[in-house]
Amino acid sequence: MRASARLLALALEIVAGILLVALTALVSVAAAVRYLGSGISFYDEVAPILLAWVTFFGAALVALNRGHLGFDNVIRALPVGMRRIAFAVSETLTVSFFLALAWGGYRLLHVMSGEHLVTLPWLSTGITQSVIPVASLAFVTAELLTLPQAWDKLHRPPPGADVVTESSHLE
Repeated sequence: MRASARLLALALEIVAGILLVALTALVSVAAAVRYLGSGISFYDEVAPILLAWVTFFGAALVALNRGHLGFDNVIRALPVGMRRIAFAVSETLTVSFFLALAWGGYRLLHVMSGEHLVTLPWLSTGITQSVIPVASLAFVTAELLTLPQAWDKLHRPPPGADVVTESSHLE
């Protein structure tokens, strides 16, 4: 993995790790406090926001490792020319979607400017919603950084191509 990809991976691991620890701590404390008969006023508003942040940054990290569900084996089973076209279309659609999501998230920040959380009035919704454009651009960066390795992998035979099948031993 190139240095820029390693740096992005480290940043995403740190951010996602901190967010996951914060979410786990919040849920644990909130469960304990509810068990004792009370509640945390901001829990119902903050926990979903933390979950969204974990999800977005985690998705970007998985994209950096090319770990999202896909049809790699189907694409690699196609003839070389069709493989290249299918790969290019897939990558173009993915990057285009996340660029559109980043743009929409950026626009959302302007629409929601001046708004604050109900239970934490000092926390701007601009901060809570900034995950959309930031993580979307991280996802696009991850896709583009791993594009050369994915292109090289495209030319390898699908896994199991040389494995003996059930009926092939009878021939």
